[in-house]
Amino acid sequence: MAKKEFIRDLKVDLLSSGVRISTEDKGRKGGAGPAGSKNIIIEDTVANVPTFAQFVANSPYTLDIDGDKGVLKRFNERITDVKIPQPRFYKLQTREGIPYNKIALLHGADCLATTVVQHCVYWDTPLRCKFCGIELSKGSTLDIKRPEDIAEVAEAAKRLDDVKHVTLTIGTLKESNEVEILGECVAAIKEIAKIPVHVQFEPLKDLKQMEDLYAKGVDTVGIHVESFDKEILKNVAPAKAKIGFDRYLKALKYAVNVFGENQVSSFIIIGLGESDESVIEGCKTLAEMGVYPFVVPISPIPGSYMEDAVPPSSERMKKIYESVASILNRENLSWKKNKAGCVRCRACSALDVFE
Repeated sequence: MAKKEFIRDLKVDLLSSGVRISTEDKGRKGGAGPAGSKNIIIEDTVANVPTFAQFVANSPYTLDIDGDKGVLKRFNERITDVKIPQPRFYKLQTREGIPYNKIALLHGADCLATTVVQHCVYWDTPLRCKFCGIELSKGSTLDIKRPEDIAEVAEAAKRLDDVKHVTLTIGTLKESNEVEILGECVAAIKEIAKIPVHVQFEPLKDLKQMEDLYAKGVDTVGIHVESFDKEILKNVAPAKAKIGFDRYLKALKYAVNVFGENQVSSFIIIGLGESDESVIEGCKTLAEMGVYPFVVPISPIPGSYMEDAVPPSSERMKKIYESVASILNRENLSWKKNKAGCVRCRACSALDVFE
């Protein structure tokens, strides 16, 4: 097997199977975005590999860690060496004594990420997304991060760890304007760190707010459909289902007009009960609009309503990745053309190694 194919197949399998780690350093357990997992660098790609979920106990993979190096084994046989990111900025703190890693974390190899407000109005309601863990990391992170602190961390991460872009997420808030909060953070990052920034939000009622974000310096945006199956979405993400697919499409189309093709993305989670056909057709619809469909296998977060979920098999994921990569190539979309965010980071999806 050629090295490229080996790395491709390995990444897919790791995202589906997870890896067992004997030490306490298993990565980030809770929170929004990639949680319950650990980042490892394999050659020229990066994988955010599940380490905490129950299904990981059956994984054929183990990882022996020694500082910033690791040895990946399958059925106890060494298969490759990997790198383990060890961010130097984690050792710093603000003047008030707040550790930098309570403000933002390294995602993948070169992405700084943070959830600006670690709260969602749907968390304690029946409308809560079942795969989300946004409020599970309280205590290990600040509930509310100040723009100036995020910017300070971004500058240090860029200087010390060669971080090249920033991802900002936020929960749905009841009385605050998420877009205004995100915009203030972006403006601060641009002034101090001067690096590309990606922000994520729900479809806006006032789509012109995206123009305000663009003016503040936002480079890319994520508006996450999650699933093209309406019944599945109604079950796992009822608040998103209430918004409706048409509003998502309208917001995504508007975003492409503001930020450009390949600079708008949407998470598509595989393993919720959907058919492959719905995924392929949905990804085709997005790609034809200039939206990058960021296909990821479900990665169960301990403490979430879907903590017992099991990701799709690597065989199924490979077929989906191949089909979606073909669509991306046809529509001239690529992670390499994306300026910032999850698509650029690549850690949670293996689409990059199929393009």
